[in-house]
Amino acid sequence: MPTIKRIALHPFRLPLRSSLRWGRASELSALEHLLLEVELSDGAIGRAEIPPRPTIYGETPATVRAALEYLTPQLLGLEVEDTEAIQQVLSGFPCHLTTKGALDIALWEAWARSEGQELWEVLEPAQPRVQVSYILGIADEAEMLADAEAAYAAGVRVLKVKVGRDLEGDLRRIALLQERLPGARLYADANETLSPENAEPYLEALAQAGLLYVEEPLPVAEVLARKRLRSLGLLPIIADDSAFTLADLWREIQLNTFDVLNIKPARSGYTQSLKMLALARSEGKRVMVGSQALSSFGAYQTALLAFQAGVSEPCELAFHLKAQGGFCPFPPFREGWLYWEDLKACRFDPEAFQAYAG
Repeated sequence: MPTIKRIALHPFRLPLRSSLRWGRASELSALEHLLLEVELSDGAIGRAEIPPRPTIYGETPATVRAALEYLTPQLLGLEVEDTEAIQQVLSGFPCHLTTKGALDIALWEAWARSEGQELWEVLEPAQPRVQVSYILGIADEAEMLADAEAAYAAGVRVLKVKVGRDLEGDLRRIALLQERLPGARLYADANETLSPENAEPYLEALAQAGLLYVEEPLPVAEVLARKRLRSLGLLPIIADDSAFTLADLWREIQLNTFDVLNIKPARSGYTQSLKMLALARSEGKRVMVGSQALSSFGAYQTALLAFQAGVSEPCELAFHLKAQGGFCPFPPFREGWLYWEDLKACRFDPEAFQAYAG
């Protein structure tokens, strides 16, 4: 069996057409990410994108490098098919979620290529198409509308809107989007900004406005309040920040705090993401897949999981539309849908990557 021979990092910078803001200290004007490359003893190479998010996961490019300095000696020499040994190494190193997630995805791709296949050939789809969504950041109305209209023109029909700081303003922006984008459906992301006191009327108003669901309305620490809010059935609740890992998900399922799980392979890898999907499915929870604001290459690898059985909701696979360029040509969306037959044609372009590396 081929073994893990080499692990390398290649930083890159991909400018955005406009900034993505989701909090007071959280803003992206460019994707300053890292491309992780794993080589096996038989020459097979797998890659994955690492999106450091200091304000979410506490990771920076420097911590990614430090984490790999610790993990690499433990991984080199392991057989790529020895999933138990690899997962033991990763699970024995807490936190550092996007670093470990990328290692897992890159190892999946390296293993597939060692078998003479591509990722899309080993991750067989359960459905021919998935509906896609696009994330709108915090912005003034003109900037938000321009961003939304660009995504709509590119074929997106579901939009995620940041809410939670001003109900009247949120409802005004929602109404404006509904007016300007006929047929578009909206859902909200509160990013834990509501309180146990105002969450109930807030969700009632969002439901009356016709939104599909709300993501993380309350702080994760407000466990009992979150449990109670979900029990009211005002609006389906999406678990994201509260379910980073499989262990987190098991806690939330026992507490019954959510209706829809947002799985982000960039932070949980394929191995753990598939386990999370299976658990959510077994407990009757709906699932969407999120791309963690990735380039088209990261969106491609994320999208492969969106076609798995149990993924039932619109998936956040359109963020790359905000990037100026890329190194993995992504297929177009057709009236709100991404088709498997289109997706499997995606390929990493090493020459195009060089334009953004450094």
